[in-house]
Amino acid sequence: MKKIIGSISSFLAAGLLFTACERIDIEGIGELNKIELWYSPYSSDAAPLPEDCVLIDHVEKDLGISLKVVPLPSNKDEQDEMILDAARENALPDIFMVNRDVLTALVKDNKVTRVDHMYELMPERTAKMYDDTARASTSIDGVSYALSQSGSVDRNEGILIRKDWLDRLGLAIPVTLDDYYNVMKAFTFDDPDGDGLDNTYGYGAYIDIRAVEEGLGCRFAPFFGAFGVEGTFNSSKNNPGLNIHKPEYKEALQFVAKLATERLIDPKWALYTKNEFRAAWKSGKFGIMREQNAAFAMESNYKAFDENFPNAEWILINPPVGPKGYSSVGAYAPGYRNYAVSRRAQELGKLPVIARLLEWMSTDGYITVVYGEEAENYMLDDDGNVTLEGLPDPTLAYTQKAAAPLLQLRNLVFYNGNDELAARYPAWYSKNGKEMNPFKLLRDMQNCPWTISMNLPAISKELKSFYEDGVRDFVAGLRKFETWETWLREFDRLGGADWERRCILYAEENALLLDEIKVVPKEQ
Repeated sequence: MKKIIGSISSFLAAGLLFTACERIDIEGIGELNKIELWYSPYSSDAAPLPEDCVLIDHVEKDLGISLKVVPLPSNKDEQDEMILDAARENALPDIFMVNRDVLTALVKDNKVTRVDHMYELMPERTAKMYDDTARASTSIDGVSYALSQSGSVDRNEGILIRKDWLDRLGLAIPVTLDDYYNVMKAFTFDDPDGDGLDNTYGYGAYIDIRAVEEGLGCRFAPFFGAFGVEGTFNSSKNNPGLNIHKPEYKEALQFVAKLATERLIDPKWALYTKNEFRAAWKSGKFGIMREQNAAFAMESNYKAFDENFPNAEWILINPPVGPKGYSSVGAYAPGYRNYAVSRRAQELGKLPVIARLLEWMSTDGYITVVYGEEAENYMLDDDGNVTLEGLPDPTLAYTQKAAAPLLQLRNLVFYNGNDELAARYPAWYSKNGKEMNPFKLLRDMQNCPWTISMNLPAISKELKSFYEDGVRDFVAGLRKFETWETWLREFDRLGGADWERRCILYAEENALLLDEIKVVPKEQ
């Protein structure tokens, strides 16, 4: 096997500050050096970071820090609830990931502290992760209240289709919305897998809500993109506003409702969790989906599907083209993960300790955070490159599912440079000899049609629930489309109209409205 990532020497060289440290006797660790971290797991379907893992051991013995880590839920609303409950009980951890709207509330209630002075304490990490734009994203009145680092890679999702099902039914790759409908119908009723059972559906999805893709969420966004109303907010200069107020939104919702009524969508779409959705496509339930590059193509994630269907093949295709020529995978905005420090941690003098921990993770500790334990999850060649050659047990390689719990803090150190992305997404071969290259897939997904949006001002929990429950009920047939205008007026009465005004004002004040919001594919 060839080397699969580039040299890590730059990270090791950057950590000279820590290599000079002596091993520390952890028996004498005091309260100051006990840090509790609530983190966003790198793999939502893997177990939490083990308490006895090599990473925790290194942090204790090399830095003299006793680190307790607690995973946050993968669902945003559940994350918010967990943090707000802790804030009410004055039980926030020392450092924790937090969404921007919750951060604003915590600042108002004096539950978190400013982090401006932490940047100079972690120069290598700051140079990689905390540029002016990142700092501004969590600044309130010019004060930085959270360490804001690059979030998930943008435009890292796309429309995938079962090519083996197309081939078996003699169907062409769908292009238009009508093509998609016809293929979904065939995938549902024409036994595309040839097992003689009525057990497949055209499309698979779940409710995956994001700030820029409210309503039904991002998994349904390609259908809204065909009507030009993908995403929560239209950030174009000539037509800014909430897409839900545009007549095309109702048309898109009616199309999705038609798919649901005719059972061309896996009917568990409103019930699936993220992990259940992924288990469904791996068991062959549906033939078209919007999915993320790594969740689909990394060896550890694709393996279950490969075991079940070794001769099957998914391919990336463009999103459907609607009646007026619109097409988009969905909306995106530059995303950040925000880590706030509690007021209590600041009062106890823990900011320098937290900074030391984060700097170590981005330098000396980087390889442990990202790849696990040497000689168990990875090997180093003579040039200091990470490789899998010579690994005693390949099933424990960092690319395999068994290693996923050890790598749950990866989101704390990834900065999404090209070399890092190529290293994170190594190529491999499936059972039928097909090359699976999640890094190439990422670049291909980014070259599909997308729509630029922006992060929006927060809305009340009541309005958010009314919005999300309402559009779901229209699709599920629990509300009739004859009542759409009445429902929309109630949405505005509950704060929707005011929210739209605030969004437009925010966009204008921050120069976020654009002449062109469509990101079109580059010529190949």
